[in-house]
Amino acid sequence: MTCSFKRFAALKAYLLSLLTVSMLASPAFVPAQAHTVNAIIDTSKTGTPISKYIYGQFLEHGGDIVNNGIWSEMLVDRKFFYPVAAGAPTPPPVMGNAAGNPRFRRNPTRWWAPIGGADVVTMDSKAPYTGEQTPLVKLDAKEAHGFRQAGLAVRKGESYTGRIVLSGPPGAMIKVTLIWGKETADRQTVTIGSLGAVYRKFPLRFTAATDTDDATLEITGTGAGTFHVGTVSLMPADNIEGFRPEVIAALKQLRFGVLRFPGGNFVSSYEWRYGVGDIDKRPPIFDPVWHAVQPNDVGTDEFLTLCRLLGVDPYITVNAGFGDAWSARELVEYTNGAVTTPMGKWRAANGHPAPYHVKWWGVGNEPWGDYQMGSMSLPQFELKHNLFAKEMKKVDPTIKLIAGGAMPDVMEGADQARRINGQYVPDYLSAADWTGQMLLNCLDNIDMVSEHYYASGTQHTDMKLQKKVPIDPPLSFIEWQRAPAVQVRAKYEHYQEYLKRIPALRAKPVPIAIDEWAYFGGGPNSYKTVPAYAWAFHEMFRHSDIFQMGAFTFATAMMSSNRTEAVLNPTGMLFKMYRDHFGTIPVDVTGDSPQPKPTFPAGGDQPAVNPGSDTYPMDVSAAFSEDRKTLTIAVLNPSDAEQSVRIAISGAKLGSSGHLYRMAPDSIDAKVEVDKKPEVQVEEQMLGSLPETITVRPFSVNIYSYPVQ
Repeated sequence: MTCSFKRFAALKAYLLSLLTVSMLASPAFVPAQAHTVNAIIDTSKTGTPISKYIYGQFLEHGGDIVNNGIWSEMLVDRKFFYPVAAGAPTPPPVMGNAAGNPRFRRNPTRWWAPIGGADVVTMDSKAPYTGEQTPLVKLDAKEAHGFRQAGLAVRKGESYTGRIVLSGPPGAMIKVTLIWGKETADRQTVTIGSLGAVYRKFPLRFTAATDTDDATLEITGTGAGTFHVGTVSLMPADNIEGFRPEVIAALKQLRFGVLRFPGGNFVSSYEWRYGVGDIDKRPPIFDPVWHAVQPNDVGTDEFLTLCRLLGVDPYITVNAGFGDAWSARELVEYTNGAVTTPMGKWRAANGHPAPYHVKWWGVGNEPWGDYQMGSMSLPQFELKHNLFAKEMKKVDPTIKLIAGGAMPDVMEGADQARRINGQYVPDYLSAADWTGQMLLNCLDNIDMVSEHYYASGTQHTDMKLQKKVPIDPPLSFIEWQRAPAVQVRAKYEHYQEYLKRIPALRAKPVPIAIDEWAYFGGGPNSYKTVPAYAWAFHEMFRHSDIFQMGAFTFATAMMSSNRTEAVLNPTGMLFKMYRDHFGTIPVDVTGDSPQPKPTFPAGGDQPAVNPGSDTYPMDVSAAFSEDRKTLTIAVLNPSDAEQSVRIAISGAKLGSSGHLYRMAPDSIDAKVEVDKKPEVQVEEQMLGSLPETITVRPFSVNIYSYPVQ
């Protein structure tokens, strides 16, 4: 986070557009000194079980992250928000805080262009099929008139299905053609007749004969009069209930527990009712947050279908920006209400008679930010949160509510405390301590508190200057890898202060959901941040009573993908390795090599104590399996030198053979990309007895798994 909204929002926007691409400098690679340390794993000392939700993911309608990243629709602007035109359409002006930030401006890269002349297509706004306008095509008896969209990705032998909604004169002849080459034979056409004054849906099906990323779909007609195109859709025929099968296959491997949706900043101006019902009749909207058209194809029902396909629990954030408590209540009723309720009846009419039983609900997104749509003062938002809770729980008293929080690290990092009470880092429970005040005044209506962080390894808080400044000289390799775990530790320390100051919190502990987090520092699909993410996991595991949910920004950042393929990238592989092979009951780890003191003075996002076990320069975490029949030991080497550790097990005897699961590429910049040989893998190795001394490769992540006798 940074010292102003524009900088804070720019970081988030950059992550949205490039996912895990770094905009920051690389760390200084200073070799670490290798020495053998000692670690004791005391199996008699265990902690709160690690929640599967720690591995959770986040999705937001930011640009086309959802529409292209996971949804199968191949056409852009299929509901004609923009007019059919020869050149790229001009988006509406950028408004509000986004106006000065070019990363918020998402101009269309594909559009519908006229066929037969610029004047053959007009936009009918008097009786549109959906939204505010519908194309009206002037027919000619001899020359085909209509429009086209290029830039579609098709593959040889693959089939593509869809539909088109048309109205027009009975004598009109409409042709929908998929073109994949320049020759006459490089196309396939579906011919449609028998139009009428009332809109009808007609099926489409094509099979491509070659590979290309620049196929074209043409919609043309001949005859007399005019015809309307209400909407059109085209997807690969192997889509899974509308979703990309290769993406479902990749993400399903992660078993990440929980998925947060639909935002994010997006949710604060989102009308959920536009995203349910007949998918073709849902109006397209222009999202003022990320400055992009949203077709509303992936709404509540589709999101809950995605959760079912992935085998994860849904976490829905309601609009507490421009939204109201009544709308939130109706959304809870839509998802969880019986068919005898008004919203439950509507859900059933939309093809989903059984309630979804959604348990996790977030009340707003980052309400502490003055950039948020519908932002208000903290005292007003406390009233709003309590009002939302009252209305939502009237419908379903079993739901769990996650409050929008911001501890001093966030209020400092986004420079929000200064505008409230003039403090750069707010005092605990002061008017600018958002989380503290929410816990004081809304605790009865909070089951978990949301916290966010976007770590940086190239900036830090200068408490004297009261702002973020570049780190000069750059952090060492180890300290750069430590940065995300530092943010976890800072939140842990803030929470301990709340426990001291709020007696009611000690009586009713409220766990933390870090439901947005990421590290700006890796390249696309790079291994570089993998050790850093493992370290962040370890710090959450050490305080598993407090950290019980995560939602990584974003689920799509787990993959390397193009428009037709997807595979897990190194970050996704790390999440999968821990979810599959690390235990769930934390076990105490001590050692004889304490972590060094923090590089910077404590305050805001700088903790007083560095994260990590007493096994410097390594970090060791251990956990039993749920049935306590297996002990797992994660040894992270965040240095760029080989390291060794002697591990003693207290209170348990391990079996004579075990497994090692390891990520240890030759280069910190190793990548996994579709269509290329992977440079990173999760290695599995059979072992004999746990070695007396374990030696691990540079910047490696290692999980040892042994049965307990």
